[in-house]
Amino acid sequence: MRLKPNQSEFVARKIAVDLINAPFVKLLKGKDDVVAAAKEIILENLKKERELDGKVQDILEENYEDIEMQRADERQLFFMIKKRLAPEFGIIMNYDDRYSDISHKILDELYEEYLIEYEVNDNQVKNVIFNSFKEFARSYEEIDDVVYNKIRSLEKEVMPGSEEYEILYERYFQEELTRRGLI
Repeated sequence: MRLKPNQSEFVARKIAVDLINAPFVKLLKGKDDVVAAAKEIILENLKKERELDGKVQDILEENYEDIEMQRADERQLFFMIKKRLAPEFGIIMNYDDRYSDISHKILDELYEEYLIEYEVNDNQVKNVIFNSFKEFARSYEEIDDVVYNKIRSLEKEVMPGSEEYEILYERYFQEELTRRGLI
């Protein structure tokens, strides 16, 4: 599952809640500071990926005529180019490895900024953060379906992609996350 920038807040809150619930972690400055630090790192990573996507899109546009002439699958080309350029942008393509890397960065930031303390192995705390990503990813698909069906069942038809749809989607998505205890 690929995170969207607006979901970074949800994941950051999930990380903070999971750290609060971990018996071996103590938050030193409160939940909001942990959320802010985690969100910043997640958004930084997503920004790098958007830059990578932009570069790949530029390459595809530069070679549009060749792609059309050879009837190449543009989505497949996009992924192949992205995979090749990812190391240049500091992006890890495998999501488990990526979540692990981001988890390490979040842990380092939380510790260096005196936002948490713990007396266990770093990996135990990193795994709490990593598992927050994994649980969010697992739940996302399910929640997405629930939200889509809620919007579809409204009396008034709301077009996907419209501003109204996006507002409803975010509201229902957050409600569902809260209902499930993910934030």
